[in-house]
Amino acid sequence: MSNALKIIIADDHPLFRQALTLTLSSHFKDVVLFEAQTISELDNALHQQAQNNSQAFDLLLLDLDIPGAQGFNSLINVRNTYPELGVIVISGFEDSDTISKAMSYGAAGFIPKSTAVPEMVVAIEAVLSGELWTPSGYYNSQVGNEPQESKIASLTPKQHKILMMFADGLLNKQIAYELGLSESTIKSHASTIFLKLGVKNRTQAVILLNELQINQSSFSY
Repeated sequence: MSNALKIIIADDHPLFRQALTLTLSSHFKDVVLFEAQTISELDNALHQQAQNNSQAFDLLLLDLDIPGAQGFNSLINVRNTYPELGVIVISGFEDSDTISKAMSYGAAGFIPKSTAVPEMVVAIEAVLSGELWTPSGYYNSQVGNEPQESKIASLTPKQHKILMMFADGLLNKQIAYELGLSESTIKSHASTIFLKLGVKNRTQAVILLNELQINQSSFSY
């Protein structure tokens, strides 16, 4: 069971949690699901997991409107405290401002509660594979026209190293081995890299990196 996929659902609506639990249990072969109805319960669950030597959570499905959430503060706090944990915001709000803010504060995905169940599964699978997901690719289409150099420069040294390893064609498992990290941590770093670069997957990230290298080389003569 140690290699099971661990997902925690933080939502205060019992019927929605039940429906989501049934959906995830039927679509993922080896999954362990945890539930939290408040931010306090969520904090306790994450803290206990961090204290154990067992496998940490792979994914958090977070409703921004649960008791104690205080808007985006809970998302920001979780991302700062557990940077290796992927977070998908699941919300009754689906306006562009809410989606944009959730993604800018570190969510790897945003799923409106009005989303059809099959599409929810697609979204969760995308994030688990290290990609970003928003309704109709909303966030990626809204990324500002920031210079590529600035986007690359915004990466931390570790993120830049991982991006270079993407360019070398290494798989997440190989990168995890090389850096002495877990594969889920690499996937979380990947989501952050994609967010900063305004891309959707590693292929697009590598293309952007290569274009920048070409541009720089053209100015070196």
